Amino acid sequence: MTKKVGIIGVGLLGGALANRLAQQEWEVIGHDPSATDTDALTMCNHATELVAQCETVLLSLPTSEVVVSVIDLVKSAITDRHCFVDTTTGNPEDMEAIGKNLKELDANYLEANVAGSSKLAKNGKATLFLGGNKKLIRCYQDLLNALASKQFHVGPVGSASRFKLVHNLILGLNRAGLAEGLALAETLGFNASEALTILRETPASSIAMEAKGNKMAEGIYTPPQAKLAQHLKDVRVIRRLADKAGALTPLTNAHQLLLEEAQSLGFGESDNAAIIEAFRHNL
Repeated sequence: MTKKVGIIGVGLLGGALANRLAQQEWEVIGHDPSATDTDALTMCNHATELVAQCETVLLSLPTSEVVVSVIDLVKSAITDRHCFVDTTTGNPEDMEAIGKNLKELDANYLEANVAGSSKLAKNGKATLFLGGNKKLIRCYQDLLNALASKQFHVGPVGSASRFKLVHNLILGLNRAGLAEGLALAETLGFNASEALTILRETPASSIAMEAKGNKMAEGIYTPPQAKLAQHLKDVRVIRRLADKAGALTPLTNAHQLLLEEAQSLGFGESDNAAIIEAFRHNL
């Protein structure tokens, strides 16, 4: 496989992945009408043009519905040499349908869901959840290794999206718990930054605390590593998936209300650490 890859969707995550691949000396060609950080790659004006140039295409899009529309848009350029590697967090049933549609076009499809912020992804320190045929994954191992050293194959197409939602549920609740705790500390008269210094030396310390604690304490949410509105989208998908499976998610239900409150306060495009503002607003 030549070290050339296209990427459709060069936002926070897509841009980080593009930069990561460029650091690994891959030729990266991108398409995203709203992209701003494109120094590491050559940009195409149209997605069809990109697919015509690149047999391996990364997808990093806001929702699985957008993936469906993009695949439909570029259908005329897809051949049996193409493989689409999808990092989008979306509806697992949509991902299964996308894989089926591409198979009918004799093209290949893999899920490579990314666990970790754009900062971690840019530094190759994120984790990949892989969904798809094991033999096909081995064919694209060089690309996957360039993206992240930690990888877990969790099953066929659809499985990685499901597992990513499990991951996001747990990680999101860790952030929400941290936000609630720091907001309570402030209400009780403690300085949030000083409280963090102490908490980091206790069993309450966590990866979420290291990644988001200072942002919450200082109220600085830009530039975002992961947007609050994007996580709210994920939580809504999680709830639909859980409801369909008959799973109880009372904490996630409350989490969604907090995210919606923070978004209504104008923090949708801010880092997801801004969930703490939902607590501060109601004090």
